[in-house]
Amino acid sequence: MTAVEKPALNPVLTVGGNDAELTERLENELDDFNDAATGHLPHDEFSVKATDDDGGLIGGLTAWTWGGLCGIELLWVREESRADGWGAKLLLAGEAEAVRRGCDRVMVSSYTFQAPGFYQRHGYTEVGRVPGVPGGHADVYLFKVLGEG
Repeated sequence: MTAVEKPALNPVLTVGGNDAELTERLENELDDFNDAATGHLPHDEFSVKATDDDGGLIGGLTAWTWGGLCGIELLWVREESRADGWGAKLLLAGEAEAVRRGCDRVMVSSYTFQAPGFYQRHGYTEVGRVPGVPGGHADVYLFKVLGEG
């Protein structure tokens, strides 16, 4: 065997359901790779939550920050509270927290049957669209420079 040859490892390929251990390992490996490629920029996660007087969930937002970029992962408001402006309140609070954490831009994706128009009304610009979502829909990617409206 030469120096460049490697012994056969008899690899095994498995397909299964949810594998939390695999997910965590992949996230860690990709984080390490991304950190090396981008100069180990700081990343973190945060949330914004609104509750009513009884402690019931009105809505919430989860997001991550990484090197000046904020990514909104989830934003949801219960149906009976949507007309009360809670989506905007959660979004604005999330953007303010992103700025506090040093972000100057934010991204989000939303299916066409969800809320791309909501984000556009709040200054987000569509930057991409992936077709093929069930029901004839698409996944819309939106971007906003924070501090520009």
